[in-house]
Amino acid sequence: MIVLIAGGGIAGLTLALMLHDAGIKARVFEKARSARELGLGINLLPHAVAELDRLGLSSQLEQIGVRTRQLVYKTAVGQDILIQPRGLWAGLSHPQYSIHRGKLHMMLLDAVRSRLGPENVLTDRELVGLDQDSRAISAEFMTHEGAHFLEKGDILIGADGIHSRVRTHFFPDQGHPFWNGVMMWRGAAWARPFEGGDTMLIAGGMDRKLVIYPIAYDPARPSEVLINWVVNVKVAEAGAPPPERNDWSRRATVEKVLRHFENRLSVPEIDIKYLVEAAPAIFEYPMCDRDGLPLWSHGRVTLIGDAAHPMYPVGSNGASQAILDARCLTDKLVQTSDAVAALSMYDAVRRPITSEIVRMNRAGGPERVIDLVQARATRGFRDVHDLVSEEELQQIVGSYQKVSVSHQ
Repeated sequence: MIVLIAGGGIAGLTLALMLHDAGIKARVFEKARSARELGLGINLLPHAVAELDRLGLSSQLEQIGVRTRQLVYKTAVGQDILIQPRGLWAGLSHPQYSIHRGKLHMMLLDAVRSRLGPENVLTDRELVGLDQDSRAISAEFMTHEGAHFLEKGDILIGADGIHSRVRTHFFPDQGHPFWNGVMMWRGAAWARPFEGGDTMLIAGGMDRKLVIYPIAYDPARPSEVLINWVVNVKVAEAGAPPPERNDWSRRATVEKVLRHFENRLSVPEIDIKYLVEAAPAIFEYPMCDRDGLPLWSHGRVTLIGDAAHPMYPVGSNGASQAILDARCLTDKLVQTSDAVAALSMYDAVRRPITSEIVRMNRAGGPERVIDLVQARATRGFRDVHDLVSEEELQQIVGSYQKVSVSHQ
């Protein structure tokens, strides 16, 4: 069996490694001309880390990531709402890692090139067409210079992100991604650690939110950690047309971020102004997702990761769910020699789970605890439990975690 993978991001590369480990031949096609360390911080949850451990990547993760000890939810003035132990500190078998997306991507890419051979990872290959019959799939790729290449395989996997060409092939009228009106500004800066140097902090409320966590250590800078920060501000009504695609991930100024945020959130542990000013670059993104699909698998073609279920970045689940997709899809291909049936079984398992996560993320996901407190604390509070019980807080985050760990 030959599996063609359109997209060389976290989803596509992880799938290639899992398929290779299972004895299935895979080839990855990435539209970017070359691989670079793009992006900023993300989180890998323990259930996803367990899958990378199965691939023998734990030591590399340990070198490039930070084990997250706890997640602290706070109000806009820094009052604690809920403190959750994470990963090993929560008694789980694997850690949660806060990590630079680019370093994770390069780690996976190096592993794919080493194990599958560099000839099975082709850059400057954008999918422009596909055709299938009862025996095979044909995929047409084009370079930036306009050269065309035809590739044949048994199945094609669309791992090409929120603007997926594979998804658009089957759903040409899906329209723009759905924007909830929130703009995100992201950056990272070296600074003194807070809360032990292994804490993720989420503070604010429905209109403004800060997400912050360390993503790297450097022996040459023993008194500092690289701190990833995300500022979320609601700037438009939900459902408004999102910025044009070529405006996503554009550069933003320090002044623009501080104008929206400074003096409207005060967390004693964090010098927000310093972190924004110290970031070498600041990037601006609209917070978008897409509605769930009625079907992912179409004969010899299916979707994975953000191509299948782009979701709001709450709950730290985007990359983790892509990794679970890859595990489920690999397992189904191993279980049966009928590739079309395997893709159908994968669809039946993963699509309902991820559709529910997309729905929950639209409602705030586990971060809904800070929205709830803000809505009820019209005059402030001395004890958060005067506003919401511990049971209610735990139910919000617990129900979300229960759904997000399921993949089989």
